[in-house]
Amino acid sequence: METFKRLLAYAKPYRRFWPGYLILSIFSVIFGVVNYALIDPLLTVLFDSDTVATSATLPEFSLTIDYFYSLFEYYLVKIIGDRSVLAGLLFVCFILIAASFLSNLTRFWSQKILVNMKTHIMKGIRRDLFNVITKLHIGYFHDQRKGDILSSVSNDVNEVQNSVAASFHIIFREPLLIIGFMAGLFYMSPKLTLVTLLTLPISALVIGGVSRKLRRGAVQTQSLLGRIISQFEEAISGARIIKAFNAQKYVRDNFEKTNEEHKEISRSIFTRQELASPLSEFLGISVAVGVLFFGGWLQMRGELGMTLPEFVVYIAFYWRVLEPSKAIANAYANVQRGLVSGNRIFAILDVASDIKNKENPIRITEFKESVVFDNVSFKYTHEPVLKNISLTIPKGKMVALVGPSGAGKSTLADLIPRFYDVTEGSIRIDGADIRDYNQKDLISLMGIVTQEAILFNDTIYNNITFGMENVTREDVENAARIANAEEFILAMEDGYDTNIGDRGAKLSGGQRQRLAIARAVLKNPPILILDEATSALDTESERLVQDALTKLMKNRTSVVIAHRLSTIQHADEIVVLQDGKIVEQGSHHQLLNNKGLYSHLCELQSF
Repeated sequence: METFKRLLAYAKPYRRFWPGYLILSIFSVIFGVVNYALIDPLLTVLFDSDTVATSATLPEFSLTIDYFYSLFEYYLVKIIGDRSVLAGLLFVCFILIAASFLSNLTRFWSQKILVNMKTHIMKGIRRDLFNVITKLHIGYFHDQRKGDILSSVSNDVNEVQNSVAASFHIIFREPLLIIGFMAGLFYMSPKLTLVTLLTLPISALVIGGVSRKLRRGAVQTQSLLGRIISQFEEAISGARIIKAFNAQKYVRDNFEKTNEEHKEISRSIFTRQELASPLSEFLGISVAVGVLFFGGWLQMRGELGMTLPEFVVYIAFYWRVLEPSKAIANAYANVQRGLVSGNRIFAILDVASDIKNKENPIRITEFKESVVFDNVSFKYTHEPVLKNISLTIPKGKMVALVGPSGAGKSTLADLIPRFYDVTEGSIRIDGADIRDYNQKDLISLMGIVTQEAILFNDTIYNNITFGMENVTREDVENAARIANAEEFILAMEDGYDTNIGDRGAKLSGGQRQRLAIARAVLKNPPILILDEATSALDTESERLVQDALTKLMKNRTSVVIAHRLSTIQHADEIVVLQDGKIVEQGSHHQLLNNKGLYSHLCELQSF
């Protein structure tokens, strides 16, 4: 219920829709009740015209059912008396058509309002999901399957739209129908209606049991759907590796296992879902038969108090009560699935980011002195990745981080822009703990080029200017020249306006990396973080880009992570990491003379 309230809360900004919707729904119900009430005079005129009164007086106005019925009777009697029974029949038929038209017209208008509100709600949910995903800390995406997140964004939102939001009109309109027709039933025969009402809770209990099982199954099927999407995503992104290792059968077997499990659970859910409709119809007919039997028993005792046409109207009213009751039962079953999806959506929306600004963060617009690691330790889960790191990076200096894979080099660099927060110790920029700064201000001081070039399905121009405003084309072209990217860009069909595909799929690895470097060059930050920035380049491109990076890093603070040690020989200081600790520190020549780990790594590489 709490999930439903939260979903409904998305309608609050659009509460202006509700008055119009409710008014139109009420009129739709009134005209619908009139529609069925006209069956009585229609049958009377057709089959028992002799019983139609020969005279009637115009009733005094009052807001009661009797007034409107007497008004209708007055005009019907007048038309039959002045003209003929056929004219009276035409009058009843005209009123019947008019009531039906108005009932369906007001119903359409109310539905149109609801559709407007429903689409606004879905837009709001998708907007909040996207905003939260773009704000979440990096660690969240390491702990979650990408397929589960994508499933929530696509399937879960659609499920909420198709079940919960689509059921709004049933939840809000159908009870009005029940109230309207129940009022008619009580008006016609309180005794008969009270007896039949006692059977309705039985139907509700049976259908409620089916719905509870639906919800339990929906939790499993949505989780499996997330796994299926993950496997699709892995099959697409890892297509080359799958083919290279002839692993098609392996991945197909894994997928088939998950797919079969999803099929079995889905079949069980759909079977129960389909059971809800015939079950509610069977229960409804059983109750209606009970009404007919009890009504017949009262008639034989002379206690029914209704003519045959009136009894037919009563049965019609009762059937119209069963229809919305059945719709509500089906909607309840559907909503159970939607609420499971809603819970998965809110599980993402409720994630609290581990990286937060303080209440009154310090603003920083320029880098003046140094970056200082003060006895920093860090761990992702249980085992520490960095241990007691103390390091000073002065302004304008190039510091290189080297060491075996898994030594903690990238993790140490990720701590500077606060992709993660330190577990122990502190990192200070210009004397203040980076946790005291506004995070956006902090990151604005840095340009980052990662080992894997992260590009987007957009043009070359937009990828270089990504996240930056008020950039001139001349600046973009200059950044591309520095990154040795201009030549291949101009050789492409649309130059800077060429779309590079998903993750830059239309480019080579070296071209992708040079675009990422151009993006960092354009930002022109005071602090550069280069994580294997030249690893994907061929020898010639590496030399040209390295020259450009050397010029770019001049008088700029740079943190460079490198496995290819030839690229960092001229660093002001080289920090050697092993098992999360600093084991050596100094210039290239000092470390070579120490004959330690750095010297050993250099011997393994050919200069």
